[in-house]
This record gives sequence, C-alpha cells and structure tokens, in this order.
Amino acid sequence: MTTFVASLHLPYTVGFNLRRNGRGERPNLRFAARESFDVTTPVPNLLATLNQTVLVTPPKTPPAPAIRDDSTFFLEPHSNETIAEEEDGHETDATDASVTSRSNSTASPPTSMSNRNTRRTSRRRSSAESGFLKNASWFIEPYDQGNGGLKNAVSAALDAKVIENRTWVGTLGIPTDQLSEQARAEIDVKLRDDYDSLVVYCKDADFEGHYAHYCKEMLWPVFHNQIPDHPRSKAYEDHSWCYYVALNQAFADTIVRDYKKGDQIWIHDYHLLLVPKMIRDKIPDAKISFFLHVAFPSSEVFRCLAVRRQLLEGMLGACLVGFQTPEYTRHFLQTCSRLLYVEATPNGIQLEDRFIHVTSDPIGIDPVSLGLRRKEPAVEEWIKIITERYRGKKLIVARDKLDHVRGVRQKLLAYEQFLDKHPEWDGKVVLIQVALSTTENYDLQNQVSDIVTRINSSHANLAHSPVVFLHQDISFSQYIALLTIADALVVTSLREGMNLTSHEFVYFQDKKHSPLILSEFTGSAAFFKNAHIPVNPWNNRQCAEAFVRALEMSPEEKKKRWEILYNAITHHTATNWVSGFMTKWDEAYEEEQRRGLSTIPRLSSKKLGECYSSSNKRLIILDYEGTLASWGAPTNVIMTSPQRTIDILNDLLSDKKNIVYVMSGRTPEELERLFRRVPGLGLIAETGCFIRPFEKTKWIRAARPEAECEKWKSQVHDILQYYRERTPGTYIEARHCSFLFHYRNAEDMVTASRQAAECANDVNDRFENQSIRAVPVDGAVAVESIECSKATAAMKVMDILRDRAEQAGDSQTQPDFLLVIGDDRDDEVIFRWANEQRDKIPHVTTVSVGMRNTEACATLAQGVAGVHLALQKLASLK
Repeated sequence: MTTFVASLHLPYTVGFNLRRNGRGERPNLRFAARESFDVTTPVPNLLATLNQTVLVTPPKTPPAPAIRDDSTFFLEPHSNETIAEEEDGHETDATDASVTSRSNSTASPPTSMSNRNTRRTSRRRSSAESGFLKNASWFIEPYDQGNGGLKNAVSAALDAKVIENRTWVGTLGIPTDQLSEQARAEIDVKLRDDYDSLVVYCKDADFEGHYAHYCKEMLWPVFHNQIPDHPRSKAYEDHSWCYYVALNQAFADTIVRDYKKGDQIWIHDYHLLLVPKMIRDKIPDAKISFFLHVAFPSSEVFRCLAVRRQLLEGMLGACLVGFQTPEYTRHFLQTCSRLLYVEATPNGIQLEDRFIHVTSDPIGIDPVSLGLRRKEPAVEEWIKIITERYRGKKLIVARDKLDHVRGVRQKLLAYEQFLDKHPEWDGKVVLIQVALSTTENYDLQNQVSDIVTRINSSHANLAHSPVVFLHQDISFSQYIALLTIADALVVTSLREGMNLTSHEFVYFQDKKHSPLILSEFTGSAAFFKNAHIPVNPWNNRQCAEAFVRALEMSPEEKKKRWEILYNAITHHTATNWVSGFMTKWDEAYEEEQRRGLSTIPRLSSKKLGECYSSSNKRLIILDYEGTLASWGAPTNVIMTSPQRTIDILNDLLSDKKNIVYVMSGRTPEELERLFRRVPGLGLIAETGCFIRPFEKTKWIRAARPEAECEKWKSQVHDILQYYRERTPGTYIEARHCSFLFHYRNAEDMVTASRQAAECANDVNDRFENQSIRAVPVDGAVAVESIECSKATAAMKVMDILRDRAEQAGDSQTQPDFLLVIGDDRDDEVIFRWANEQRDKIPHVTTVSVGMRNTEACATLAQGVAGVHLALQKLASLK
C-alpha cells in the first residue's frame, strides 16, 4: 500500500548546469509571473544585500521603497551555507519566499488570460526562443520552499514507521514548458525511482494563473476572512478560475494514473481543493483525505466566492477532511450546511450517498530534527555573534510574511507605542523583524517602510537602532540562533492556521524560558491555552503593554509558562499529528466502506426467516413514513394507514413471541388515530420524545417537561415565523416538542432552499448550548431536541421490557431477535444502536429501505412494497 502525499510542490526540484559569461553561475529558474527567463540578469545575492545599510527591493514598477536597518551583523560565517530555508512552512504559500521576479500585482490580468488559446503570448520573452535548457544537463536537489511543516511531519512519520510507503506528488517549482519530452521523462523516472516522487507537469501559464492569480488574489484573502472586494480581486476572479481547475485536474490525473487498489491519497492545502472530488469521480472507492493547513473563514466570507459550491464539493470528495482548530472545523460545517444545504453534524457532513468525517488536528514540530539542527557549528557561531552585537539589550524577535494577514504593520505600530509610552526602554530593546517576500503589495510595503523610518528616526542614536527590518529570509542557522537568544517572540497575525514559528521558539527556549506574545487569531493560541501572552493585534495599546509584560516578567513566571508550552509541543509533535490523523482516516474509511451501497448486502429473506423461527422473544421496530407507508404531511395525507399495513401489523402481533413498535415523527395524537385498529402495538412519537409501551394505552414523555419546552419553543417559533413571512408558500408545523418548517410547496424553490439553510443555521447558532438542533429533512427543516431520538426511545423500550420480565419472573429479560427497519436519516441513530446490541442479542438485523448511504447491515430496494412482502413472510412463519 502506498500513501500519496499531494502538495503543490515536491520536496525536490531540478537544477541545471548552465554557464553564463564563463562565471559558472546558474540562472534563476523559479516561477516569475509574466516575466521572461532573462539569463543576463544576475541572481540577487542575499548575502551581499545583507552587507548593505540600505535593503533595496529589486526594482519593480512602481518601485518598492528602500528600508533602512542596521543589519550588517547578519554576515554568513560560512559562505557555503544556504539561505532561505522555509522550515516553519506550516502555512507557507508554496513559492512566496522563492520567487525573485514576481508579477506586478497592482495591474489587471493580461487580456490574454481570458483566452486559453492565446494566453502563452505574455509568458516568456526569450526562454522558448533560445531553448537554452534543451541540451543542458540537470540534477535533482532539495526544494527549500513550500510546506515545510508537512515535509518535516511526513519525514518524521517515516522514521517512526507510522507511514511505510510514501510517494510525494507535486510540481517542480520551476517552469517546464521548454523542457523536452525526453527530459521530462528522464526527470520523472529519476524522481520516481530514487526519491519516491511523482511530478505533476502543467503548463506554465496554468501554474501562474492558478497560484499567483487565483490562490494569492482570491483564496488566500478569503480563507483569512478578508472579503475579496478589491478591484484587482474581481479582475483575477473571472480570468484565473480556469487555471485553478486545470492545475487541480493535472494533479488528479497524475495520481489516478499511478493509483493501485489499496493505495491511500492524502491531499494538502487550499491550492488543491478540487482534487479530492476529481479523483473520486474516477475512482469512487478510493481512500482519500484532505487537510487544510491555513484558516477556514466564516460562511459569510466564504459565500463571497463565485465558485463556492465547486470548492466545497471538491473538498467533500474526501472521506476525511481535517483542519487545524475546532473553530475552522465549525466554520466549514456551517458553510456546508448553509451553502450546500446538507446535514452537518458535529462529526461531519451527511450527504445522500456518503458521510464525510470532519476533524481538527493541530500539526506539530519535529523535536528530533530540530535537536540535530541546533547542534550544527554555524548555530553556535551565530549565537556568539548576535549576543556580542546586542550585548546589554533585550531582543524581541519576529519572522512573518509581509502581507496583510500577518499583521506586521500592526506589530510595528504597537512597538512604536511601546517606545513612546515607556521611554525607560529607549536604547535597551531591539525588535528584529524578518519579513519574507510575498506577492508584491506596495501599499503595505510603503506603510511598513514609513513606520520603520519613523521609529528609527525618533528613538535611534549613533549606537542604537530600535528596529532591524530584514525584507528577506535568513539562513536556518541564523533563525535558530535568534530564537535561542531572544527575550521574546511576537506574533501578531490577523488570521493564521497554526504558527509553528512559535512552537519552534518554545523548543529552543529550554534555557532562557523567554515569553511568547501570540495573537489570539492564530490556531496556536487555542493550542497553548493562555500559557503565552495573548494579544489582539488590532489593539495597539494591549500589544504595547504585552511588550512591557514580556520584558519585565519574573524568571519564575517565565519558567512556569514555558513548561506548559513545552509540554504542549512535545506531546503534539509532527509524528503524533500524522499518526492521529491516519488513525481517524482509517476509521472514517472503514465506516464509509461499511455504509457504502456496494458493500451492504440486500436483505436475505431466507436468513431472516431462519433467525426469526429459531428465536423465542422478538422485538420489531418499524419506521412509518417511507417504510410502512408512503411519505406525506398531515395536511395532505388522509389520516388512516393503508389496510395492508394494518393487516401485516395485526398478523405479527398475533404471535405472542412478537413485540412490535412503530416509530414516527408525528405527534402521539396522530399515531393513535393512524393505528387505532391495531391493539397492543407499541408507538414512538415525535422521533423519540413520546413512547406508548407495548400493550399499554398511556404515553410516557421522554422529552423535557412541557414547561421547559415552551421556553425554547416560543423563541424558535419567532425565528421560523421570520423566515416564513419572507418565503411565500412555506408553513410551520408545530408539534409538542418540535417544529417543522415546510418549504416543499414554496413559490421559488431556489430562494426557499437558501432561506431554509439560513433558518437552520440561525437556530443552531442561537441554541447551540441548549440541546436544540435544526436539521434538513426532505422539503423541510426539523427543529428538535438533541436529547431525544429513536435510539434513546429504543433504549427506553428495552428498559421497559426488562422491568416487565423481572416482574413476571421471566428468566429471559431481553429479546433474542431484534429487527429494525427504516428509511431516513432519523433512523441512522437507531441502526447504530441496534448494531451495538449484537454482543447481547443473538439475532440483530437492521434494514434500510432504498439505495442510500446507511449504517444498516442490509438494504431493501423495493421500497414500501418490499417491506410489506418481507414482513408478510415473517408473519406466515410459525
């Protein structure tokens, strides 16, 4: 069995042995949106840049501002050490830190983007013409960008034998249009055989339209709760969706070609939202899971996307969908409920033919690999250099992408306020802000530049600059050194999935125990349970006071907080994350297979009859509408049961060994009227809220007392009335312990469906803590108590039977034959309960009527007629 791990980028890429002007330098071959491969332009030397007092962004149009700092101490002691290693890639956006020539994102997409046949004209100016790669030799090298957190987690899981066979699936991170077919085939074979990797080849235009345009301009802001109402976003929305689909299809096709029965497919992050469904469409029984490493927005924001339904349906192609925090899980469930109008339970999404499990599992770090990296000589050398450079000063460290989501501007404003309000710290503290390059946003860069200049001009002197701003990444040895000697780490993200930089900071602080200042809008904030210093990045005053609190915290409090944080990161490591997710994945897939139509057998009347004949005490529980009789509402169905149903029930009850119950969502009064000609029949009304025991006439109320129900019923009725008035053709059916909001006969079904979804979510939001739920049923929304169900009613029935047997001195206190037949989502809970009775009851049979995803152990495809026939055969047996 192979586990395909699909992420936008492979952990490996291809380098080429090319020479330029006899110097032996290799050109930059990473993606450059709407730029050519200009092999005459030297690759920016970041080490040389760090030597400058002024860091200048490579010239663009419009040009980026110069940002001053005193970063001259960042000189690489060993020139052969690589830089820009993306080790905290928990939420790294593929090519952000690697791109050295990106698109001018302030401009609209080129006109050619709307025409897939001509879109390549704006892509490359000289590469295809020169063909300089066709005869160049190539080699495989590690790719230091992309989702580093995922790479580390999978590597750690392989070492721990959590995963046996793993195959990476992703792109190379370089343009590939000009590669010959032979070169592509050779690269593919080399990566497959030596690196267990499958290359996804796509057109360069597809990649850039997918990533730089749709992912960065549309999905990235939306997934971080930013409504895409910028004119640039609107322009990209219409033009780049086709590229997003094309790249996702390339991933799906690559996996499908290599798939073997028994393999499992693990798809990662927002770049590949459509892949799960694309694969399932071709391999219906594939074992697919999806994990989103970034945040998931509220439904109000997600619904702004024009292709919202396609994205959700794409994710629901998996059998397990994972998120970083329970908050993001809840957002996803609510979004599916509102936009797709499906039943969302705390455990997942119920579709007509499948149940998709949804879980939250925070990713962790790999302490083993970090422990090895910190022992490298370069780390110790950098610790000495930085310690000497800032002797006598407190260091506050930060490392973020320079985009609107990471809150760099808010952090600098808070730091400025801290220095203004607390002059006693002037000259004693330095903020080192590492800002990774992203898709250019010149407005933000200008704002950050102004703030940095203002702070340094107001609080600097000849020997001190309060802000060191690095608009680039640093080597991993420098990164470890900074986290090791920092007096505080500050993270002010406005929204983030899981900030692994904060986890690594805690790991490297085993000696100093410095505090962590962490935004409450990161997934890590919930994970750390307030052992950090929580801040609202929008509250500059609170953040400024957090700086003071961190710098003045006592050693005892620092150590106490650090121990809690350290315990959290060491118990939720990357290996544990993979192991835990794999366990849930196995369980979800097993349940999917068990409930799948292809694995559930048809009811065997012969086998059922044999069990029936050999038993002495039988309990038969039958659903009414859709099982014993056709569906219908009380307002349009004559309130009498079909004569055939009455006759079958009477025939079953004529055998003294049989105890028969009929369950329904109808009220007790309606059921009494329907079955007045079946004496001795047990009844379960309002989906378990009321029970009339077998051979009794008095009802037992299983729900809350009427006075308590009236409290929430009056409030729920007001909500339902609000939606009824705004949706012509709908009506409210009030029952003793529940409501039904019917919209089957609405004048506008599209509007009515949307209003019904809003109504259900409105009720669920308002009554989340009151054990009340609203769920979609066929043509209606049912509002009912969570405390009562057909399963709880069945348990009550078993208690009643046990008490009767004990009072009569019967040694057989429970039945030895149990038959449950139903057809709706309400019946799934009683199917589950019945199946769990197999260790107590010798013969248990659960039957679902119709072809649907179910937990029943058998199905009947003939509908009501098939149920009648099966029951008649049982009644004829002696």
